[in-house]
Amino acid sequence: MPLLSNKRIEYHLSRLDIDNLDHNPFVQFQSWLDEAVQDEVPEPTAMSLATSTLIGRPSSRMVLLKELDPKGFVFFSNYESKKGKHINENPWGALLFFWPRLERQVRIEGKISKTLQEKSDEYFYSRPQGGKISAWASPQSQRIPGREYLENLQTDYEKLFRTRALERPRHWGGYILKPDLFEFWQGRENRLHDRFEYILIGHIWEIHRLAP
Repeated sequence: MPLLSNKRIEYHLSRLDIDNLDHNPFVQFQSWLDEAVQDEVPEPTAMSLATSTLIGRPSSRMVLLKELDPKGFVFFSNYESKKGKHINENPWGALLFFWPRLERQVRIEGKISKTLQEKSDEYFYSRPQGGKISAWASPQSQRIPGREYLENLQTDYEKLFRTRALERPRHWGGYILKPDLFEFWQGRENRLHDRFEYILIGHIWEIHRLAP
């Protein structure tokens, strides 16, 4: 088996200077996301979401960004899932976007809260039928006896909603992470990467270059 310590990639595509950063991190993020989409990066809206318990035990998983709101980053989940329980205990979380083809990553930290019910309804009703039913059928993060159990639940709810309106379950909906920190990372040669941090001080975003 080859040594992992010998696996390395030299970054060289681009550079990041303070002069070409937007003063607003949301605008800067949107610009990078647009480039990732245009470059057909696989799953450009995929982000690692890290949460933790009240005593600080962390957990992370991949979720999809569904909206870049003027106040933050919106995603959807089961409120009774592991992440939902974490957020209920400790609302601070972190996001990470990684676009290897562009040699870029973005770290975001902030406080998470539920979106308004109207936003949850709007997104839920835009989902395909199967996605709507799975929000009812999946007891997310809970132990189940097997795959058949899950498929039977899906079938049962499909039958149920043939005769009644398919509404959004109250245990499922949106979250928004409202950032107070962004970090933009651009890979550079010889591991001397470019890193810039935005920190929210009052209503002003301060920008600082960080050592790699």
